[in-house]
Amino acid sequence: MDAVRVALLREVLAGTEWPAAARRFAGTLRSSVVPHGGGLLLVGTAAYEPWHLAAHLVDESTWSGRPELTPTLVRHRVEPGDPAHLAVGLGRIEAAGRGETLLLVAPQRPGAGLLERVHDARRAGATVLSLDDGDPEVGGLAHETLAVTGTDDVDLDTVQHLVSAAAGENSAPAPRGRRSFRDRLSRLADQLTAPPPPRW
Repeated sequence: MDAVRVALLREVLAGTEWPAAARRFAGTLRSSVVPHGGGLLLVGTAAYEPWHLAAHLVDESTWSGRPELTPTLVRHRVEPGDPAHLAVGLGRIEAAGRGETLLLVAPQRPGAGLLERVHDARRAGATVLSLDDGDPEVGGLAHETLAVTGTDDVDLDTVQHLVSAAAGENSAPAPRGRRSFRDRLSRLADQLTAPPPPRW
């Protein structure tokens, strides 16, 4: 998602908790990885691999000049012949320790094996952050969590876009005047469906 679409998404969600919550969470992420020069490990569940968030964080790290935001994507299944950036297995979590940050993305409850590894990483000194569905066991393992439940007005993918974009920001934008949710949604729909301007 490009910067224009993120800005439109924030405009639609203005007046809700999500833009500010995503900025707070992203601020925690930045303050965890920047002083240590990186060490960001990103892992999902066996059924959900957060490769999209990994790609957005790589982009944000480049655009913001903060290489510390570039994550190592930790995968549940690594196949022989996978390129190096896709060949990091769950054993990497077991080796995590002080100065490293583990970001868990869990749209549903992770398996017991992953939770045990995350717990071990926390005990070894790693900072644990989670984007999850409000599971209390996941929340209990994390130093900071941002939960998106089935009753919320956004989904986890949307929140990941907000968090990754906020992670690369230098400061929060000035607040805008309030408009109704319906007005913002209508404006977003108009802008996304409008034909591109002519190129002369």
